[in-house]
Formats: sequence, structure tokens, C-alpha cells
Amino acid sequence: MTAVAVPVPEPGTGTVFVRAAAAEWLRLRTVRTTWWCLLAAAVTIVGIGATAAFDMSQGSDGFLAGEPVTFAGEFGVLPGQFALLVLALLAVTQEYASGAIGPTLQWTPRRGVLLAARVTVPVVVATVAGVLLAVAANVAAWLIAPELTLSLADVADSLGRIAAVLLAGSLLAVGVGLLLRSTAGALATVFLLQLVLPFMLPAFGVEWMRHLGELLPGSGAIWTLLGEPDMTAAQATALLVGWSGVALTAGGWSLLRRDAG
Repeated sequence: MTAVAVPVPEPGTGTVFVRAAAAEWLRLRTVRTTWWCLLAAAVTIVGIGATAAFDMSQGSDGFLAGEPVTFAGEFGVLPGQFALLVLALLAVTQEYASGAIGPTLQWTPRRGVLLAARVTVPVVVATVAGVLLAVAANVAAWLIAPELTLSLADVADSLGRIAAVLLAGSLLAVGVGLLLRSTAGALATVFLLQLVLPFMLPAFGVEWMRHLGELLPGSGAIWTLLGEPDMTAAQATALLVGWSGVALTAGGWSLLRRDAG
């Protein structure tokens, strides 16, 4: 009797994506650097938010009438976001440093699906973690200074802006990491674009440097959280969306088209 081989249908794109995302999540949560980054973000965001609330409560004039508690999370996320951006960036660069990207591409040959999973998991983790830590900072500030006002509308608006900044920043970090394939180079690039240059260039007092600094993604993030520098909501949104979109497009092309080496 002759055995008949029954062809096994290939799994659909959705199934492959779920499996790839599960693998990315497993890899992300089993790496110690992920937890160190989350700890650094927690200490920075909650610590700065609580410290800001304490300093304001000790001022000679006390709190301004109607001061919302949400300033604590916004102040904390501005510097604390970098620990979360490092988390997202390391999620896409570590395999290039270790050489494990080759086996990964063999296990998931559909590079488009791998790209979607590799972008989605760290970006969602960084954004959700940042929003939760901002909530913790707001709660800590309210416990320190109950005089602060707390309203659902203020909280929703603040957390929405924080999520937008973290989402755009994480996409930028992932895109730069996929493009450069170097942890050190990607870290330096993201750090310069998000923090150093937006603050440093206007400090020189040169007009063209000030304008250049206002075109960087970090300036859009600062305006979204603190209302500075002088720009409109549309301009800030264009900076966040434009820079993250360009970085992700370039990084996606790198993963889809370039060799693994």
C-alpha cells in the first residue's frame, strides 16, 4: 500500500504575525536590559514628577490656583522617555551585534511580517510603560500635594499627549536602529535628535541654528509636553509624524532589502 503525502498548507499572514510577535515579546522580556531600562524609566519619571511636586509645595507662594496634577507626569516623561527609547532601540539592534539575525530570518522568512512584529512589540511596550509610569508620577504628586487639581479631562489630555510623544519617539528609535544596525550609532543619533540638539542649538543665539533646532523631533516632543518652543500644534504633529515616518521607512527598507550581515 502506497502512502500518500498530504500537503500541509502554509500558515496565513495573521498566524505568522502572531507567532513572530510572541517570539519578539519572549525575547524582549527575557533580556535583562529590558528590565534595567524599565527600572531607569520608573526612577526618572516618578522621581522627577514627585520632586517637582514637592518643590512646588515648598514654594513661598504655594501652588497656583487650578494647577493640574498632570504636570508631574509630563515633566517626568520628558527626560525619562530616553530609557524607554533605549529599550525599543535595543530590541532591534541586539541581534545584529550577536549575529542572531541570520537564524531569525531563517525562522521567519517573510520579512514584512517580521518587520511588523519587530516594530509593534517594543513600541507598544515602551508606550504603555511610559503612560503607566506617568500615571504613577501623577498619583505620587497628588499624594505629596493634595492641593493639586485632578480632573478626568486633564488626565485624558495629558496621557494622550504623552502617548503620542512616546509612540513617535519609539518609532524613531526602532527605525534608526534598523537602518544603522549599530546600537552605539543608533543611540547617539536618537540622543542627539531628541535631546541634545533641540536644547543646544538655540542656546548659541544664532538665528539659523535656532530655526534648525525647531525642525528636530525633540522640539516637537517638548512642545507637545510643555508647550515650548513657539510653534503650533500642527507643526509639532508634523515633526513627530514626519521624523518617525521617515526613520521607520528607511529602517523597514533596510530590513526588507539588505542582507543580514
